[in-house]
Amino acid sequence: MRHTRREFLRDLGLSAASLPFLLNLPSLGFANQAQRKQRLVVMFSPNGIVPKTFWPDEAGENFTLKESLSPLEPFKSKTLILHGVCDKVRGDGDNHMRGMGCLLTGTELFPGNIQGGSDTPAGWASGISIDQEIKNYLQQSAATRTRFGSLEFGVMVPERADTWTRMSYAGANKPVSPIDDPYQMFNKLYGRMKDQESLKSVLDNLQTDIAKLRPKLSAEDRHLLEEQTTFVRQFEQEMQATPNLVGHAVPQLEKGVEEQNENMPKLTKMQIDLMVNSFVADFARVATFQITNSVGGARMKWIGVDEGHHELSHEPDSNEPVQEKLTKINKWYCEQLAYLCQRLAETPEPGGVGSLLDNTTLVWTNELGQGNSHTLDNIPFVMVGGGLDFKMGRSLKFDKVPHNRLLMSFAHAFGHRIDKFGNPDFCGAGPLSELV
Repeated sequence: MRHTRREFLRDLGLSAASLPFLLNLPSLGFANQAQRKQRLVVMFSPNGIVPKTFWPDEAGENFTLKESLSPLEPFKSKTLILHGVCDKVRGDGDNHMRGMGCLLTGTELFPGNIQGGSDTPAGWASGISIDQEIKNYLQQSAATRTRFGSLEFGVMVPERADTWTRMSYAGANKPVSPIDDPYQMFNKLYGRMKDQESLKSVLDNLQTDIAKLRPKLSAEDRHLLEEQTTFVRQFEQEMQATPNLVGHAVPQLEKGVEEQNENMPKLTKMQIDLMVNSFVADFARVATFQITNSVGGARMKWIGVDEGHHELSHEPDSNEPVQEKLTKINKWYCEQLAYLCQRLAETPEPGGVGSLLDNTTLVWTNELGQGNSHTLDNIPFVMVGGGLDFKMGRSLKFDKVPHNRLLMSFAHAFGHRIDKFGNPDFCGAGPLSELV
């Protein structure tokens, strides 16, 4: 007889705080094991790319990864690079605003009072984003429902809420805030944490519960539970050792923010590790990973770049030293993507076949095609992993196709057969058939 989670906890005398460690254990009958898990992660970095050091010259399976994408060399056979995908959504707002607000929604921004650049002011996006659309679809079925449905990670996202800082939308005029504080994300995933000054382990009060569980688990599930608890313990120790780590950046990096800016690599790694562990626990099948924000001004001194990213992105193509710095910046972002790929590749799929990367597709994108022109043509979309069953190991070149069609393709890969997404004017040709 299959018990509900509440009945199971009651019968064994376990606390509700132990649930995060139980939900993906097949032995207990909670894990959704009836069908293969599929996951989508959208990773964002800002201010466009340097085309000559980013896009492969070749189309097809025989292509060369240029400097900006070179960290993906170990995953080349699992990589799909799309050139010629364009954000054709227009209307209010400047291109940084529309690039961000329309990136995952595929629809116009509402009129508003947020002024950017020399264009008209604008407000929030007028539709749901594709990550939330897919989340809602998966949450409708018991076979694909998870604890959170989706998780929104961030790194150095400003505290202010405006069109430049939000890419995920639960609906029209409903931006979803990313969590860029690992303490807060850890608290969301694992329960009631104290603040940094009085951090207390969530595991200290669960030792009795865990001891009750072990005899009821298969050897594989005991190993999985051990990995989960070890990760949480190590993360707690790391957090306690760096109590002043977390903070917010602002585009201008005002006085007092630089110390937080220097922690950006550490914050990124911590968030990636939390994301991977959330997939092991099957907390969500959809995630976004927003590193900084549209018009992001991080100063990447750890790679020898002292200037702010956004100010560099405005320099002309003829300024070779700056183009080299921008290439370094995008290569660093790609290194973070490669680290996420590696962590997923080395982690077996719990209760399934292959690795987490075999069942997850990562999509790295940007609000602009190129920073100095502010173009919305050739928005970078680089995908890695087997979650959506696209044919990987290729460089594809399209003739200015609307990115709405790509967003539709993500939904179709999950079995969500929508015939339009965002502005229907850009959906007539349907999803991109070339991806499969």
